Amino acid sequence: MLKHWPPLNMLRGFEAAARLGSFHKAADELNLTQSAISQQVRGLEDLLGQPLFFRQGRAVSLTDAGWDLLATTQTMLQQLAAGIRRLDQYRKPDQLIVNTTPAFSRHWLLPRLKAFRERHPQADLWLYTSDAAPDMAKQTVDVAIRDDLGPQADCAFRVLVEDRLYPACHASLLARSAGAPATLHGEREMDWSHWETQGGADVGQREQGMNFSDPGQLLDAAREGLGMALVSGLLAERSRRDGSLAALTAQTVPGPKWSWLVHRDSQDDPLTRAFCEWVAQELETSP
Repeated sequence: MLKHWPPLNMLRGFEAAARLGSFHKAADELNLTQSAISQQVRGLEDLLGQPLFFRQGRAVSLTDAGWDLLATTQTMLQQLAAGIRRLDQYRKPDQLIVNTTPAFSRHWLLPRLKAFRERHPQADLWLYTSDAAPDMAKQTVDVAIRDDLGPQADCAFRVLVEDRLYPACHASLLARSAGAPATLHGEREMDWSHWETQGGADVGQREQGMNFSDPGQLLDAAREGLGMALVSGLLAERSRRDGSLAALTAQTVPGPKWSWLVHRDSQDDPLTRAFCEWVAQELETSP
C-alpha cells in the first residue's frame, strides 16, 4: 500500500506521455526536456512498484497497468481542471453571495428580485439556499437572511421583523359546507401546538393530517387546496393578494423573527449596503 500519493507533476508527465505515445512529444507539450519526462515516469513506476510502459528504443507503449492508470489519471486531471475553473466565480466583480432559506427565497425574495436588478443591473447575485444556517466564519457568504439566526463572530446581526402566523387555506375550501378542511402540519412555529399555546382560536384543526418540514412546501400545499395550514404572514403575502389563500380567522400569533448577518469583510461594500437597505425597505412595507 502506498504511504504517499504520487506528486502531481509525475502524473501529468505520465498522462501526456501515455496519451501522445512519446516521451519526446510529452516533453514538448509540457515545456520540459525528454530526460525530465523520463525521470518523472521512472519515479512513478518506482513509487508504484511496477512498469507502466514497454520501452523499445525510443518507442514506448503502455502496459496493462499503464492503461488502467491512464484512465484514472485523465479523469482526475479533468475534474481538477474543472474545479479550478469554477474558482473564477469567487472573484467576479460586483458579486454578492446571499444565503437564505428555500422558503424565503421562493415565496418572498425571488418575486421581488426584479426590482433590485433594475436598480443595480451590474449586481452578480449568487443566491445560496440551505436548510441550516451557515457558519459565516467558514463559508463564503456576504449576507444571510433567515428566521433561525443568532449573532456570530465577525458579523453584524440585526433583527429585521417579527413574523405573524395565521391559519389559512385555499379560498375554494371555505365555500364548502362539509366542515373544516383537512389539517396540514408544519414544524417549529408552524406546528399547531404553537398556535394553541399562543391563544389561537379553534378553527377545526385536527391532529391527523399531512406533515411538512419546509414552511415553503407547507404554504404550497395550502395554496393547492390540500387543507388548512398555519402559515407565515410574510411568506404568504402574495398568495393572499392573488386570492389563492384565505385566512380562516383575523387572529394572528407571533412567529419567528427574521434577521440578517452581514459579514465584517462585506459591511463596507457598496453593493452589500445597497442590498441590505433594499431588503430592509421591502420588509418595512410588507404587511
